[in-house]
Amino acid sequence: MTAPIIILYTYGMTSISKSKLIRVYADTSVFGGMFDEEFETASKALFDAIRKGSFRLITSELVREEVQAGPKKVIDIFDEFLVIAEIVEITDSVLQLQESYVQAGIVSEKYATDAMHVALATVSNADLIVSWNFKHIVNFQKIPLYNAVNTLNKFEKIAIYSPLEVIENED
Repeated sequence: MTAPIIILYTYGMTSISKSKLIRVYADTSVFGGMFDEEFETASKALFDAIRKGSFRLITSELVREEVQAGPKKVIDIFDEFLVIAEIVEITDSVLQLQESYVQAGIVSEKYATDAMHVALATVSNADLIVSWNFKHIVNFQKIPLYNAVNTLNKFEKIAIYSPLEVIENED
């Protein structure tokens, strides 16, 4: 997989900018997916692409906390990627955006940490978030709601996908 090229259109003229790595926020489920039969292949392919430099890995203090409560093999894979990952901190802006998602009814207070992953990715200006959480994050009904709240709070929209949707498939 090669780094994507961003094409800019200016008044009908096409110009190509420098290659820019896509900044991908990976939530906890993606690290755990490395050891789940259903998600293993796509998770490994995503992390292989990150190792090759096809994507810039963004993760967070929240992921670090959640991973620490998991199995050693998940902790080990997270630790392996710490040397190349950008770690996003939980800031007031993140907490405010998370609360806006909860107030909008996208998720209940019980699942506010799922909303925090989206807020962390958004506030850190990640290009996209990858997750295996189909109930509260990668959900066709919730994605436009997250982005509506982002717009109302003057943040950019965030692309939300499963790792399967962002890896290169050879057919």
